[in-house]
Amino acid sequence: MKNSKYFFLIFAFSISALFSFAQTKPAIIKVEKFKPPVVKTFLGVNQNGASVTADEAAQLISLPLKITDDKNNVYDVDSYQFLYRKKSFIQDEQSGKAIPTFTISASRFDSTPLPKIWIDNLKSGLQKDEQLYYFDIVVKDKKGRRFFAPEIKITIK
Repeated sequence: MKNSKYFFLIFAFSISALFSFAQTKPAIIKVEKFKPPVVKTFLGVNQNGASVTADEAAQLISLPLKITDDKNNVYDVDSYQFLYRKKSFIQDEQSGKAIPTFTISASRFDSTPLPKIWIDNLKSGLQKDEQLYYFDIVVKDKKGRRFFAPEIKITIK
C-alpha cells in the first residue's frame, strides 16, 4: 500500500510538471495578401538618375518627396533615408596637387521635406559631382499598409 502511494504521488507530480512545461501552439493569424502598387518617386519633377545644376539642387532639397502610382494617387511617406555625397579635396604631399575625394552624411527621417538644419547646411556648398540620394523609402496606402517605393539619386552637374 505504501509503495502504491509513492507511485501515485510521483505519477501525479510528473503529470502536473508535464502540463506546466507544455508549450501552447502559437495562434495562426491569416493576413490578407497584399500586392503593392507600382509607384514612382519624384523630387520636384526629377526621378532617379537625374542630373541638375547646383542652383536647381539647392531648390530641390527643400521640396518634399512625392510618391505616385500610374493613376496619380499620392502616397504618404512613412520614413526614408537620405545620403549626401559631398566632394572635398585633399592635397597630395609629394606633388602638391589637390585630389578630389568624397565623404558622406546620412540619416533616417520620418517626414519630408528634409529638416531645416539639413537644408541650410546643404544649400551653402553644393558642387559638381555631388549626389543627393533618397533610399529605403517606406510609404503607406490609405489602409495603412506599408511598402517600399523606388529610390532616387540625383547628381549635380
